[in-house]
Amino acid sequence: MQLPRADGAARAVVRRTLDRPHNRLLSIVVVTGLLGGGVGAAYLGLLKLVEHVVGPSHWSLTAHLGIMAAVGGVVALLTRWLGNPADVELLVDNIHVLGGADEIRSLRSLIPVSLLCIGAGGALGPEAPLVTTTGTLGSWIGTRARLDRDDLRIVSIAGMAAGFTVLFGAPLGSAVFALEILHRRGLEYYEALLPSAVGALCGYAVYAAVTGLGLEPVFQFPVVPALRLSDLGWGAAAGVAGAAVAYGFTYLCIGLRRLVELVPGPARPVLGGLVLGACAFATPYALTNGEVQIQHLTTARVAAATLLGAAAMKLLASAVTVVTGWKGGFIIPLFFIGFCLARAAASHLPGSDPWILAAALMVACNVGVTKTPIGSTLVVTEMAGMAVLPSTLLAALVSLLLTSQVGLIHSQRRRLGADDVAGEQVP
Repeated sequence: MQLPRADGAARAVVRRTLDRPHNRLLSIVVVTGLLGGGVGAAYLGLLKLVEHVVGPSHWSLTAHLGIMAAVGGVVALLTRWLGNPADVELLVDNIHVLGGADEIRSLRSLIPVSLLCIGAGGALGPEAPLVTTTGTLGSWIGTRARLDRDDLRIVSIAGMAAGFTVLFGAPLGSAVFALEILHRRGLEYYEALLPSAVGALCGYAVYAAVTGLGLEPVFQFPVVPALRLSDLGWGAAAGVAGAAVAYGFTYLCIGLRRLVELVPGPARPVLGGLVLGACAFATPYALTNGEVQIQHLTTARVAAATLLGAAAMKLLASAVTVVTGWKGGFIIPLFFIGFCLARAAASHLPGSDPWILAAALMVACNVGVTKTPIGSTLVVTEMAGMAVLPSTLLAALVSLLLTSQVGLIHSQRRRLGADDVAGEQVP
């Protein structure tokens, strides 16, 4: 007769605990992180299946050119039938104004379209679709829980952090990255930092448990020597070079977008597929987002001219992918471009360590476009199993300073305060 009373008392304790606002918000963040990790694992699992069927490694160049054109046609049809896919830029805008995504239906087109685009060998990576999916999932959970705008924003950011960490395997960097990508001048929603870290860790734990992957770095960089004063100088130089890449990528996208606007909308994905397939005839490094290619180039001996050509073609292919409606993210391709440029130049730069320079230039290229100096530094150094290097952070800050007036994510803005009108952009 005592068990029901004890059980009822336990339920009452749990109910009182969850009724406390902070505890309730934390429980929602944990649920979001756990579901985000599961969704991320499922997404990457499906992506591997798609890659096995239509990926470039399973076909001749000529046959794959036809596959890319066909995938472009399917993408155009899916977009027409299911609606325009959601993207990170829209999610970022909604997080500022509404606290999170305004609806979840746009995922029904984003998920199949992005799986096809990335799996077929498009030059962009899965980070943007995956983060949009997990961030939107967090918004949906928060909306169902009837959270106010500020708490809904925290849960949405935690969902984004879970998505980033599933891909990067870097919980701390992913948590900060999810916060920084909302702004152009650094992290501003500071109250979301710890919930973002909780969401990232929960997502990482679920992904590691589901996939059975160990908690090891993604990139197997050699052990770097102790940092020297000259490495700080080369870190600053990497920041300048990364800023130049960011300018080039941004204005290449702007220029190509104006040309593509002359092409009817339904034909743009087909055109993108044809151009991307043709790029593979110039270099095999044109296709895919570059993550596996970085691992290969870490141990392979490749001529500097080949590395420079790979970086240039990845830059072009990524821009083509962005403007022709092929979905994906440009974070990993920018990492790849920085890696190739560093490997090509390191032997010609006296006093530079190739791996310290590679980390610095990878970060600088990405920061110039995404404006995420701390998150990018932590992500790259965690992915490479390196200590947080001052030279890498210096490269990030120099790149951010030099590219403060350009950007591709136009919805990045300063935070909206309690007295701001919803929808008003704060300069």
